[in-house]
Amino acid sequence: MSTTTGSFRSILPLLLFVGVFLGFGIYNDDFYALPSPIAAFVGIVTAFFLLKGKVNDKIDTFLKGCGDGKILTMCMIYLLAGAFATVSKATGSVDTIVNLGLNYISPAYFPVGIFLIASFLSFASGTSVGSIVTLGPIVIDLAEKSGSPLGLVGAALLSGAMFGDNLSVISDTTIAATQSLGCEMKDKFRANFKLALPAAIVAVIILLLIGFNQETTSVIIEEKDFNILLVLPYLLVITLSIIGINVFVVLFSGLLFAGLLGIGTGVFGLMDFAQNTYEGFTEMTEIFLLSLLTGGLAALVEKAGGINFLLRNINKIITSQKTALLGIGGLVTVANFCVANNTIAILISGKVSKEITEKYGLKPQESASILDIFACYVQGIIPYGAQILILISLSHFTMGYIELIANSFYLHLLLIITLVSIFLKKKTTSLQPEKLSNGY
Repeated sequence: MSTTTGSFRSILPLLLFVGVFLGFGIYNDDFYALPSPIAAFVGIVTAFFLLKGKVNDKIDTFLKGCGDGKILTMCMIYLLAGAFATVSKATGSVDTIVNLGLNYISPAYFPVGIFLIASFLSFASGTSVGSIVTLGPIVIDLAEKSGSPLGLVGAALLSGAMFGDNLSVISDTTIAATQSLGCEMKDKFRANFKLALPAAIVAVIILLLIGFNQETTSVIIEEKDFNILLVLPYLLVITLSIIGINVFVVLFSGLLFAGLLGIGTGVFGLMDFAQNTYEGFTEMTEIFLLSLLTGGLAALVEKAGGINFLLRNINKIITSQKTALLGIGGLVTVANFCVANNTIAILISGKVSKEITEKYGLKPQESASILDIFACYVQGIIPYGAQILILISLSHFTMGYIELIANSFYLHLLLIITLVSIFLKKKTTSLQPEKLSNGY
Protein backbone atom coordinates (compact mmCIF):
# COMPACT_ATOMS: atom_id res chain seq x y z
CA MET A 1 0.00 0.00 0.00
CA SER A 2 1.18 3.55 -0.68
CA THR A 3 2.79 5.46 2.20
CA THR A 4 1.41 8.75 0.79
CA THR A 5 -1.23 10.17 3.14
CA GLY A 6 -3.39 11.37 0.27
CA SER A 7 -6.29 13.81 0.15
CA PHE A 8 -9.87 13.96 -1.08
CA ARG A 9 -8.48 14.88 -4.48
CA SER A 10 -6.70 11.51 -4.69
CA ILE A 11 -9.97 9.55 -4.53
CA LEU A 12 -11.91 11.71 -7.00
CA PRO A 13 -11.09 9.46 -10.02
CA LEU A 14 -12.62 6.43 -8.25
CA LEU A 15 -15.63 8.45 -7.11
CA LEU A 16 -16.10 9.76 -10.64
CA PHE A 17 -15.99 6.22 -12.07
CA VAL A 18 -18.64 5.04 -9.62
CA GLY A 19 -20.67 8.23 -10.02
CA VAL A 20 -20.67 8.13 -13.83
CA PHE A 21 -21.64 4.45 -13.89
CA LEU A 22 -24.42 4.79 -11.32
CA GLY A 23 -25.55 8.19 -12.62
CA PHE A 24 -26.08 6.97 -16.19
CA GLY A 25 -27.79 3.86 -14.84
CA ILE A 26 -30.25 5.82 -12.71
CA TYR A 27 -30.92 8.40 -15.44
CA ASN A 28 -31.60 5.75 -18.10
CA ASP A 29 -33.30 3.33 -15.67
CA ASP A 30 -30.77 0.80 -16.94
CA PHE A 31 -27.44 0.24 -15.17
CA TYR A 32 -25.92 -1.18 -18.35
CA ALA A 33 -26.95 1.58 -20.74
CA LEU A 34 -23.39 2.92 -20.48
CA PRO A 35 -20.78 0.17 -20.94
CA SER A 36 -18.93 -0.16 -17.63
CA PRO A 37 -15.42 -0.04 -19.20
CA ILE A 38 -16.27 3.45 -20.54
CA ALA A 39 -17.15 4.62 -17.03
CA ALA A 40 -13.85 3.20 -15.79
CA PHE A 41 -12.03 4.93 -18.65
CA VAL A 42 -13.51 8.28 -17.57
CA GLY A 43 -12.05 7.69 -14.11
CA ILE A 44 -8.65 6.77 -15.59
CA VAL A 45 -8.47 9.90 -17.76
CA THR A 46 -9.41 11.99 -14.73
CA ALA A 47 -6.66 10.34 -12.70
CA PHE A 48 -4.05 11.21 -15.32
CA PHE A 49 -5.10 14.87 -15.34
CA LEU A 50 -5.84 15.30 -11.62
CA LEU A 51 -3.23 13.27 -9.75
CA LYS A 52 0.30 14.55 -9.29
CA GLY A 53 3.33 12.94 -10.92
CA LYS A 54 5.02 12.49 -14.27
CA VAL A 55 2.99 11.03 -17.13
CA ASN A 56 5.44 8.18 -17.64
CA ASP A 57 5.25 7.25 -13.96
CA LYS A 58 1.46 7.26 -14.09
CA ILE A 59 1.47 5.06 -17.18
CA ASP A 60 3.85 2.66 -15.45
CA THR A 61 1.63 2.53 -12.34
CA PHE A 62 -1.49 2.05 -14.45
CA LEU A 63 0.01 -0.81 -16.46
CA LYS A 64 1.29 -2.53 -13.32
CA GLY A 65 -2.22 -2.30 -11.87
CA CYS A 66 -3.71 -3.79 -15.05
CA GLY A 67 -1.08 -6.55 -14.97
CA ASP A 68 -1.52 -7.39 -11.30
CA GLY A 69 -1.57 -11.16 -10.77
CA LYS A 70 -5.05 -11.17 -9.19
CA ILE A 71 -6.47 -9.05 -12.00
CA LEU A 72 -5.01 -11.23 -14.75
CA THR A 73 -6.15 -14.37 -12.91
CA MET A 74 -9.73 -13.08 -12.89
CA CYS A 75 -9.52 -12.14 -16.56
CA MET A 76 -8.38 -15.62 -17.58
CA ILE A 77 -11.10 -17.20 -15.46
CA TYR A 78 -13.68 -15.04 -17.25
CA LEU A 79 -12.45 -16.22 -20.66
CA LEU A 80 -12.50 -19.90 -19.72
CA ALA A 81 -15.84 -19.53 -17.97
CA GLY A 82 -17.41 -17.89 -21.01
CA ALA A 83 -16.02 -20.57 -23.31
CA PHE A 84 -17.25 -23.40 -21.08
CA ALA A 85 -20.73 -21.89 -20.84
CA THR A 86 -21.00 -21.41 -24.62
CA VAL A 87 -19.62 -24.83 -25.61
CA SER A 88 -21.74 -26.64 -23.00
CA LYS A 89 -24.83 -24.91 -24.32
CA ALA A 90 -23.89 -25.86 -27.89
CA THR A 91 -23.55 -29.55 -26.94
CA GLY A 92 -27.02 -29.52 -25.42
CA SER A 93 -25.81 -29.93 -21.82
CA VAL A 94 -27.71 -26.89 -20.62
CA ASP A 95 -30.93 -27.98 -22.36
CA THR A 96 -30.65 -31.45 -20.84
CA ILE A 97 -30.26 -30.14 -17.28
CA VAL A 98 -33.03 -27.61 -17.82
CA ASN A 99 -35.36 -30.35 -19.08
CA LEU A 100 -34.51 -32.55 -16.09
CA GLY A 101 -35.45 -29.67 -13.82
CA LEU A 102 -38.66 -28.98 -15.71
CA ASN A 103 -39.64 -32.64 -15.56
CA TYR A 104 -39.03 -33.31 -11.87
CA ILE A 105 -39.12 -30.00 -9.97
CA SER A 106 -42.09 -27.69 -9.68
CA PRO A 107 -41.17 -24.32 -11.23
CA ALA A 108 -42.46 -22.62 -8.08
CA TYR A 109 -39.64 -24.22 -6.06
CA PHE A 110 -36.77 -23.56 -8.48
CA PRO A 111 -35.52 -20.57 -6.42
CA VAL A 112 -35.13 -22.44 -3.13
CA GLY A 113 -33.52 -25.42 -4.86
CA ILE A 114 -31.09 -23.18 -6.71
CA PHE A 115 -30.19 -21.32 -3.51
CA LEU A 116 -29.33 -24.57 -1.72
CA ILE A 117 -27.35 -26.03 -4.65
CA ALA A 118 -25.40 -22.80 -5.17
CA SER A 119 -24.67 -22.56 -1.44
CA PHE A 120 -23.25 -26.08 -1.39
CA LEU A 121 -21.20 -25.63 -4.54
CA SER A 122 -19.68 -22.28 -3.55
CA PHE A 123 -18.93 -23.50 -0.03
CA ALA A 124 -17.21 -26.60 -1.40
CA SER A 125 -15.30 -24.78 -4.13
CA GLY A 126 -14.64 -21.49 -2.33
CA THR A 127 -15.70 -19.33 -5.26
CA SER A 128 -18.91 -17.41 -5.87
CA VAL A 129 -17.88 -16.54 -9.43
CA GLY A 130 -17.22 -20.20 -10.25
CA SER A 131 -20.63 -21.21 -8.91
CA ILE A 132 -22.40 -18.53 -10.91
CA VAL A 133 -20.51 -19.48 -14.06
CA THR A 134 -21.28 -23.18 -13.55
CA LEU A 135 -24.96 -22.81 -12.73
CA GLY A 136 -25.79 -19.52 -14.48
CA PRO A 137 -26.69 -20.83 -17.96
CA ILE A 138 -28.80 -23.60 -16.42
CA VAL A 139 -30.60 -21.28 -14.04
CA ILE A 140 -31.38 -18.72 -16.74
CA ASP A 141 -32.72 -21.36 -19.12
CA LEU A 142 -34.81 -22.91 -16.35
CA ALA A 143 -36.38 -19.55 -15.59
CA GLU A 144 -37.07 -18.70 -19.23
CA LYS A 145 -38.55 -22.08 -20.17
CA SER A 146 -40.63 -22.50 -17.03
CA GLY A 147 -41.92 -18.95 -16.83
CA SER A 148 -40.36 -18.39 -13.39
CA PRO A 149 -39.40 -14.78 -12.55
CA LEU A 150 -35.88 -14.35 -13.94
CA GLY A 151 -34.87 -11.84 -11.26
CA LEU A 152 -36.00 -14.13 -8.43
CA VAL A 153 -34.23 -17.19 -9.79
CA GLY A 154 -31.07 -15.18 -10.55
CA ALA A 155 -31.15 -13.69 -7.04
CA ALA A 156 -31.37 -17.18 -5.54
CA LEU A 157 -28.22 -18.16 -7.43
CA LEU A 158 -26.42 -14.95 -6.46
CA SER A 159 -27.38 -15.32 -2.79
CA GLY A 160 -26.38 -18.97 -2.60
CA ALA A 161 -23.05 -18.24 -4.29
CA MET A 162 -22.25 -15.45 -1.82
CA PHE A 163 -23.34 -17.60 1.16
CA GLY A 164 -20.84 -20.32 0.34
CA ASP A 165 -18.07 -17.91 -0.64
CA ASN A 166 -18.41 -16.05 2.66
CA LEU A 167 -18.17 -19.21 4.77
CA SER A 168 -15.85 -21.48 2.78
CA VAL A 169 -12.46 -22.14 4.41
CA ILE A 170 -10.81 -22.26 0.98
CA SER A 171 -12.31 -18.98 -0.25
CA ASP A 172 -9.92 -16.13 -1.11
CA THR A 173 -11.95 -13.81 1.12
CA THR A 174 -11.69 -16.14 4.11
CA ILE A 175 -7.97 -16.60 3.59
CA ALA A 176 -7.42 -12.85 3.21
CA ALA A 177 -9.53 -12.01 6.28
CA THR A 178 -7.98 -14.58 8.61
CA GLN A 179 -4.42 -13.82 7.51
CA SER A 180 -4.98 -10.07 7.87
CA LEU A 181 -6.45 -10.37 11.37
CA GLY A 182 -4.21 -13.21 12.57
CA CYS A 183 -6.83 -15.81 13.54
CA GLU A 184 -7.55 -19.45 12.80
CA MET A 185 -9.93 -20.28 9.95
CA LYS A 186 -12.02 -22.54 12.20
CA ASP A 187 -12.53 -19.69 14.68
CA LYS A 188 -13.55 -17.27 11.95
CA PHE A 189 -15.90 -19.91 10.52
CA ARG A 190 -17.66 -20.32 13.88
CA ALA A 191 -18.10 -16.59 14.35
CA ASN A 192 -19.28 -16.19 10.75
CA PHE A 193 -21.59 -19.22 10.85
CA LYS A 194 -23.56 -17.81 13.81
CA LEU A 195 -24.57 -14.88 11.61
CA ALA A 196 -24.88 -16.56 8.22
CA LEU A 197 -26.94 -19.60 9.27
CA PRO A 198 -29.95 -17.66 10.66
CA ALA A 199 -29.97 -15.48 7.54
CA ALA A 200 -29.89 -18.56 5.30
CA ILE A 201 -32.69 -20.29 7.22
CA VAL A 202 -34.96 -17.25 7.00
CA ALA A 203 -34.12 -16.86 3.28
CA VAL A 204 -35.06 -20.50 2.63
CA ILE A 205 -38.36 -20.02 4.47
CA ILE A 206 -39.14 -16.92 2.39
CA LEU A 207 -38.37 -18.77 -0.86
CA LEU A 208 -40.51 -21.73 0.25
CA LEU A 209 -43.41 -19.41 1.05
CA ILE A 210 -43.08 -17.76 -2.35
CA GLY A 211 -43.09 -21.21 -3.94
CA PHE A 212 -46.08 -22.32 -1.90
CA ASN A 213 -48.08 -19.27 -2.93
CA GLN A 214 -47.16 -19.76 -6.59
CA GLU A 215 -47.80 -23.51 -6.60
CA THR A 216 -51.50 -23.20 -7.36
CA THR A 217 -50.91 -20.90 -10.32
CA SER A 218 -47.90 -22.72 -11.82
CA VAL A 219 -48.45 -23.79 -15.38
CA ILE A 220 -48.30 -27.45 -16.32
CA ILE A 221 -45.25 -28.06 -18.49
CA GLU A 222 -45.17 -30.98 -20.89
CA GLU A 223 -42.43 -33.53 -20.27
CA LYS A 224 -39.18 -32.68 -22.03
CA ASP A 225 -36.64 -35.00 -23.67
CA PHE A 226 -33.14 -35.18 -22.25
CA ASN A 227 -29.89 -37.08 -22.71
CA ILE A 228 -28.37 -37.89 -19.33
CA LEU A 229 -24.92 -38.25 -20.93
CA LEU A 230 -24.87 -34.50 -21.60
CA VAL A 231 -24.95 -33.75 -17.87
CA LEU A 232 -21.40 -35.06 -17.52
CA PRO A 233 -19.52 -31.79 -18.32
CA TYR A 234 -21.25 -30.02 -15.45
CA LEU A 235 -20.81 -32.98 -13.11
CA LEU A 236 -17.10 -32.94 -13.96
CA VAL A 237 -16.77 -29.22 -13.21
CA ILE A 238 -18.71 -29.51 -9.95
CA THR A 239 -16.75 -32.58 -8.81
CA LEU A 240 -13.36 -31.04 -9.59
CA SER A 241 -14.40 -27.83 -7.83
CA ILE A 242 -15.52 -29.69 -4.71
CA ILE A 243 -12.29 -31.65 -4.36
CA GLY A 244 -10.30 -28.43 -4.60
CA ILE A 245 -8.68 -28.61 -8.04
CA ASN A 246 -7.27 -25.33 -9.39
CA VAL A 247 -10.02 -23.27 -11.05
CA PHE A 248 -8.06 -23.04 -14.33
CA VAL A 249 -7.75 -26.82 -14.50
CA VAL A 250 -11.43 -27.18 -13.61
CA LEU A 251 -12.71 -24.85 -16.32
CA PHE A 252 -10.28 -26.06 -19.00
CA SER A 253 -11.17 -29.69 -18.24
CA GLY A 254 -14.86 -28.89 -18.45
CA LEU A 255 -14.37 -27.00 -21.72
CA LEU A 256 -12.31 -29.80 -23.29
CA PHE A 257 -14.70 -32.52 -22.13
CA ALA A 258 -17.76 -30.61 -23.38
CA GLY A 259 -16.05 -30.09 -26.73
CA LEU A 260 -15.08 -33.73 -27.11
CA LEU A 261 -18.60 -34.77 -26.11
CA GLY A 262 -20.08 -32.47 -28.74
CA ILE A 263 -17.72 -33.78 -31.42
CA GLY A 264 -18.23 -37.41 -30.34
CA THR A 265 -22.02 -37.17 -30.46
CA GLY A 266 -21.95 -35.41 -33.83
CA VAL A 267 -23.50 -32.18 -32.54
CA PHE A 268 -20.66 -30.13 -34.03
CA GLY A 269 -17.24 -30.53 -35.63
CA LEU A 270 -13.75 -29.47 -34.60
CA MET A 271 -13.99 -26.04 -36.27
CA ASP A 272 -17.39 -25.44 -34.66
CA PHE A 273 -15.80 -26.27 -31.29
CA ALA A 274 -13.11 -23.64 -31.94
CA GLN A 275 -15.67 -21.05 -33.03
CA ASN A 276 -17.91 -21.70 -30.01
CA THR A 277 -14.91 -21.36 -27.72
CA TYR A 278 -14.01 -18.00 -29.24
CA GLU A 279 -17.63 -16.87 -29.04
CA GLY A 280 -17.49 -17.63 -25.32
CA PHE A 281 -14.36 -15.50 -25.05
CA THR A 282 -16.03 -12.54 -26.75
CA GLU A 283 -19.12 -12.73 -24.52
CA MET A 284 -16.85 -11.89 -21.58
CA THR A 285 -15.27 -8.88 -23.29
CA GLU A 286 -16.97 -6.26 -21.11
CA ILE A 287 -16.09 -7.79 -17.76
CA PHE A 288 -12.58 -8.63 -19.03
CA LEU A 289 -11.94 -5.00 -19.96
CA LEU A 290 -13.56 -3.68 -16.79
CA SER A 291 -11.31 -5.84 -14.60
CA LEU A 292 -8.18 -4.64 -16.42
CA LEU A 293 -9.16 -0.98 -16.33
CA THR A 294 -10.32 -0.92 -12.70
CA GLY A 295 -7.11 -2.69 -11.70
CA GLY A 296 -5.12 0.11 -13.30
CA LEU A 297 -7.38 2.82 -11.88
CA ALA A 298 -7.14 1.40 -8.36
CA ALA A 299 -3.34 1.31 -8.65
CA LEU A 300 -3.24 5.00 -9.66
CA VAL A 301 -5.49 6.02 -6.77
CA GLU A 302 -3.59 3.90 -4.25
CA LYS A 303 -0.25 5.33 -5.40
CA ALA A 304 -1.64 8.84 -4.87
CA GLY A 305 -2.70 7.91 -1.32
CA GLY A 306 -6.43 7.75 -2.01
CA ILE A 307 -6.99 4.48 -0.17
CA ASN A 308 -4.95 5.70 2.83
CA PHE A 309 -7.06 8.85 2.87
CA LEU A 310 -10.27 6.85 3.05
CA LEU A 311 -8.99 4.53 5.76
CA ARG A 312 -7.60 7.37 7.88
CA ASN A 313 -10.87 9.30 7.88
CA ILE A 314 -13.06 6.31 8.71
CA ASN A 315 -10.70 5.48 11.59
CA LYS A 316 -11.44 8.89 13.19
CA ILE A 317 -15.03 8.01 14.09
CA ILE A 318 -14.19 4.93 16.18
CA THR A 319 -14.74 5.33 19.94
CA SER A 320 -15.81 1.89 21.25
CA GLN A 321 -15.90 -1.81 20.41
CA LYS A 322 -19.24 -1.38 18.63
CA THR A 323 -18.05 1.51 16.51
CA ALA A 324 -14.76 -0.34 15.98
CA LEU A 325 -16.63 -3.22 14.35
CA LEU A 326 -18.74 -0.76 12.35
CA GLY A 327 -15.52 1.01 11.37
CA ILE A 328 -14.02 -2.26 10.11
CA GLY A 329 -17.20 -2.89 8.14
CA GLY A 330 -17.11 0.68 6.82
CA LEU A 331 -13.46 0.38 5.76
CA VAL A 332 -14.02 -2.68 3.63
CA THR A 333 -17.34 -1.34 2.31
CA VAL A 334 -15.72 1.82 0.94
CA ALA A 335 -12.77 -0.13 -0.45
CA ASN A 336 -15.07 -2.66 -2.14
CA PHE A 337 -17.22 0.04 -3.73
CA CYS A 338 -14.02 1.50 -5.17
CA VAL A 339 -12.21 -1.62 -6.42
CA ALA A 340 -15.23 -3.95 -7.01
CA ASN A 341 -13.31 -6.97 -5.71
CA ASN A 342 -14.04 -8.31 -2.23
CA THR A 343 -10.70 -10.07 -1.82
CA ILE A 344 -8.69 -7.00 -2.79
CA ALA A 345 -10.92 -4.83 -0.57
CA ILE A 346 -10.16 -7.09 2.41
CA LEU A 347 -6.44 -6.96 1.67
CA ILE A 348 -6.59 -3.15 1.45
CA SER A 349 -8.52 -2.87 4.74
CA GLY A 350 -6.77 -5.67 6.60
CA LYS A 351 -3.82 -3.80 8.12
CA VAL A 352 -5.92 -0.99 9.59
CA SER A 353 -8.58 -3.49 10.72
CA LYS A 354 -5.92 -5.41 12.67
CA GLU A 355 -4.78 -2.20 14.36
CA ILE A 356 -8.38 -1.38 15.32
CA THR A 357 -8.89 -4.93 16.63
CA GLU A 358 -5.84 -4.72 18.88
CA LYS A 359 -6.53 -1.17 20.07
CA TYR A 360 -10.10 -1.90 21.16
CA GLY A 361 -9.60 -5.46 22.45
CA LEU A 362 -11.76 -7.17 19.84
CA LYS A 363 -11.55 -10.88 19.10
CA PRO A 364 -9.63 -11.34 15.82
CA GLN A 365 -12.08 -13.96 14.53
CA GLU A 366 -14.95 -11.55 15.19
CA SER A 367 -13.26 -8.78 13.22
CA ALA A 368 -12.35 -11.20 10.42
CA SER A 369 -15.97 -12.31 10.20
CA ILE A 370 -17.21 -8.70 9.98
CA LEU A 371 -14.57 -7.90 7.37
CA ASP A 372 -15.64 -10.84 5.21
CA ILE A 373 -19.39 -10.32 5.62
CA PHE A 374 -19.38 -6.64 4.66
CA ALA A 375 -17.06 -7.31 1.71
CA CYS A 376 -19.29 -10.13 0.43
CA TYR A 377 -22.45 -8.09 0.92
CA VAL A 378 -21.13 -5.15 -1.08
CA GLN A 379 -19.72 -7.47 -3.74
CA GLY A 380 -23.17 -9.04 -4.07
CA ILE A 381 -25.01 -5.77 -4.69
CA ILE A 382 -22.72 -3.52 -6.76
CA PRO A 383 -23.84 -3.53 -10.42
CA TYR A 384 -20.22 -3.39 -11.66
CA GLY A 385 -19.09 -6.38 -9.57
CA ALA A 386 -18.05 -9.61 -11.29
CA GLN A 387 -20.89 -11.71 -9.85
CA ILE A 388 -23.73 -9.50 -11.07
CA LEU A 389 -22.01 -8.63 -14.35
CA ILE A 390 -21.57 -12.32 -15.19
CA LEU A 391 -25.17 -13.15 -14.27
CA ILE A 392 -26.60 -10.34 -16.35
CA SER A 393 -24.19 -11.05 -19.22
CA LEU A 394 -25.21 -14.71 -19.28
CA SER A 395 -28.86 -13.60 -19.50
CA HIS A 396 -27.92 -11.36 -22.46
CA PHE A 397 -28.94 -8.36 -20.33
CA THR A 398 -32.56 -9.49 -19.96
CA MET A 399 -32.19 -9.82 -16.18
CA GLY A 400 -33.02 -6.55 -14.41
CA TYR A 401 -30.53 -5.27 -11.82
CA ILE A 402 -33.17 -3.78 -9.49
CA GLU A 403 -35.26 -6.97 -9.53
CA LEU A 404 -32.12 -9.04 -8.91
CA ILE A 405 -31.12 -7.03 -5.83
CA ALA A 406 -34.67 -6.75 -4.49
CA ASN A 407 -34.98 -10.56 -4.43
CA SER A 408 -31.56 -11.26 -2.87
CA PHE A 409 -33.17 -11.93 0.50
CA TYR A 410 -30.24 -13.77 2.04
CA LEU A 411 -27.79 -10.92 1.45
CA HIS A 412 -30.03 -8.30 3.05
CA LEU A 413 -30.89 -10.59 5.96
CA LEU A 414 -27.19 -11.26 6.55
CA LEU A 415 -26.48 -7.52 6.74
CA ILE A 416 -29.41 -6.90 9.12
CA ILE A 417 -28.46 -9.78 11.44
CA THR A 418 -24.82 -8.67 11.44
CA LEU A 419 -25.72 -5.07 12.31
CA VAL A 420 -28.07 -6.22 15.09
CA SER A 421 -25.33 -8.44 16.53
CA ILE A 422 -22.93 -5.47 16.56
CA PHE A 423 -25.40 -3.15 18.31
CA LEU A 424 -26.26 -5.83 20.90
CA LYS A 425 -22.60 -6.72 21.47
CA LYS A 426 -21.32 -6.76 25.03
CA LYS A 427 -17.82 -5.49 25.74
CA THR A 428 -15.21 -8.25 25.55
CA THR A 429 -11.50 -8.55 26.20
CA SER A 430 -9.31 -10.16 23.57
CA LEU A 431 -5.73 -11.33 23.53
CA GLN A 432 -2.92 -8.84 24.02
CA PRO A 433 -1.42 -7.41 20.83
CA GLU A 434 1.87 -9.23 21.26
CA LYS A 435 0.06 -12.58 21.42
CA LEU A 436 -1.84 -11.68 18.29
CA SER A 437 1.39 -10.88 16.52
CA ASN A 438 2.81 -14.28 17.40
CA GLY A 439 -0.29 -15.95 16.01
CA TYR A 440 -0.13 -13.85 12.88
